[in-house]
Amino acid sequence: MLVLALVSETPRHGYEIGKLITERSKGTITFNMASLYPLLYRMERHGWITGEWRERPKERRRRFYRITPEGEHVLAGQRGLWRGFVSALDQVAGLKES
Repeated sequence: MLVLALVSETPRHGYEIGKLITERSKGTITFNMASLYPLLYRMERHGWITGEWRERPKERRRRFYRITPEGEHVLAGQRGLWRGFVSALDQVAGLKES
């Protein structure tokens, strides 16, 4: 869900995706780059994202990923599941302040 959410905002390369997850979670969630790239390749095979190689002057070639319509559908479903899960946790454990 995290990867799909980030590439739904704008096309991103793998290193940027991992870095943003760490930054936005304030270090609570980290991605090992060695596991992130196989995940991106699987998501691309499933048709949830599509990748495109880009080259910029004085930078190495990078593969930028963007979400597909199928990926948007998957992301919407995952967001719904997580909203339900967090709501259930709140009801049981009182996560939110009253």
